[in-house]
Amino acid sequence: MWRDESVTYQVAHRSLSDIGSLLGNIDAVHGLYYLIMHGVFALWDGGLVALRAPSVIAAAVAAAGVGALGRHLRGTRAGVLAGSAYPAIPMVQHFAQEGRSYALVSATVVWACYVFVRCIDNGSTRLWVAYTSLVVVAGWLHEFAVLVLVAHAATLLVVDATRPTKQVWLICAAAVTVAVVPLAVVSVGQSDEQLGWLGGPTLAMWLQFFAVSAAGLAMSCYGARATAPRSASSTSRLALPSVALPLLVLPGGLLLTVSLLEPWYVDRYVLYSMAGFALLLGSATDRLLGSVLSRSTRGRITAFCLAAAGLASLLPWALLIRSPESRKDDAVAVAEAVEAYAHRGDAVLFMPARRREWLLSAPAVYREIDDLALDITPAESGTLQGVERTAATIRSRMLHEDRIISLSDPSGQPLDPFPEEVVKRQMLKEYFERCARKKVHGAQISVYARPGQCD
Repeated sequence: MWRDESVTYQVAHRSLSDIGSLLGNIDAVHGLYYLIMHGVFALWDGGLVALRAPSVIAAAVAAAGVGALGRHLRGTRAGVLAGSAYPAIPMVQHFAQEGRSYALVSATVVWACYVFVRCIDNGSTRLWVAYTSLVVVAGWLHEFAVLVLVAHAATLLVVDATRPTKQVWLICAAAVTVAVVPLAVVSVGQSDEQLGWLGGPTLAMWLQFFAVSAAGLAMSCYGARATAPRSASSTSRLALPSVALPLLVLPGGLLLTVSLLEPWYVDRYVLYSMAGFALLLGSATDRLLGSVLSRSTRGRITAFCLAAAGLASLLPWALLIRSPESRKDDAVAVAEAVEAYAHRGDAVLFMPARRREWLLSAPAVYREIDDLALDITPAESGTLQGVERTAATIRSRMLHEDRIISLSDPSGQPLDPFPEEVVKRQMLKEYFERCARKKVHGAQISVYARPGQCD
């Protein structure tokens, strides 16, 4: 469990009124997800398994949606290949095993895309209502999910959709916008605190985006060639690239462009665009298989070996993202280290205060220690990490302690300039000596005592 999952865990365990107070101050963008997780833990408080189970299920549901969409657009084999490719994508695997909202957002968007295609082919009022409802739910799970509307607008521009179909879609898009605007307004007001850690798009971000987009375009051209007609099991008159390529390119591209003015881009915010990549990969593989199956046995063996080598190349990524090193830190390891070091009633300092989230998801450890700087708890203050005392009060309380455990970022990380953080560092340096230190992934736990009292 890393720090973001720790936030999910501790917020979901708050009362509904406390969650409401929090969302008025911060994290409104994750409000629906927190409520869902509150319900999950109310039904089954299963620790890490319960925390991550909804994401695992959502990733499976999304894969099924990609498969259904691929089958509808190109045929059964293409659908099976696309649905199988989706969970093999490393980024999808990463968030399929993480207690955050992104896998749920992706599942909702994928099925919204499926219903959207059905609406274009032979839309009924019931289907359009289902489409609108799915996009609204996705937007309330994370507001950047509504960028899928841009992809759908592009699809409507390139396919032979009727005028009434386009008009109905505009009504649905307007309804989605109206439904999500309240969340967007609140979130924009919280953006300085919510996204203040973000910088503008880096060269690496742009290169990654263009590389994935170029790969998608290449697969689109290959899979759509006339020599590879769609299967008879395809039930749509739309070409698969007209749906998949805009989904892959436009949400991330638009968010990157907007981030030149206001830094909002994080790749996980548009995780659902990987469904477009999987669809294109399934279509291209379908054409390749169709070509290979008509060749000699040697050609089939060669193709099989190449496919096996491609899957094997993903193994290192699959193993890495299942290790603690794939995340920024390890809240479970921090809690275990504190439990090993701390005596009942020991004072503890979080340096900086936002690292309190490391222990908030380990209440059995947290309640045994004295949180020296905390003034108002997170739940009572409607915040994620609580409200700390003034610098003068922290200094006074530290002078009355003989032993303090500090939880801090690894050496070399930027130090917060706030007076409360400065006084913590100064007091430890002037009045205490470090007796022990343990480094865990993304954190360090240090034990301080008065000079000569380390034993």
